[in-house]
Amino acid sequence: MIIDGENLILGRTASIVAKKLLNGEEIVIINGEKMIITGNEESIFKKFKHRRELRNVANPRKGPHYPKDPERIIKRAVRGMLPYRKPKGKDALKRLRVYAGTPEEFKDKEATKLKDAEFRKRSSKYTTIKRLSEFLGSG
Repeated sequence: MIIDGENLILGRTASIVAKKLLNGEEIVIINGEKMIITGNEESIFKKFKHRRELRNVANPRKGPHYPKDPERIIKRAVRGMLPYRKPKGKDALKRLRVYAGTPEEFKDKEATKLKDAEFRKRSSKYTTIKRLSEFLGSG
């Protein structure tokens, strides 16, 4: 299943994708950098920046390790909704691929939109994964 991530809410999408992965489906998310995190942009940036700095407190090699790339932020959100320490969760996570943009191999294939996770612009309080990753220092 190919999912177009444009204007989809990250948390809702991650929960739907996690359920599908546990059922054995292979999922590809394209346009991941266009996904949305709802809430006050300033507090979102503050929260993710704090998470990234956690590992530097005592020993920088020890975790938790939080990503700054758009693809990895999405994959980490999905991982949080899977039992990733158990074999079925590890196998499920291996069936997920996330891309920022649309790769050549998926340009001619039809991508589905998740209606349950679609963002309806009622508020101006949101940010995209792309803006978040740029704030965190991703290239």
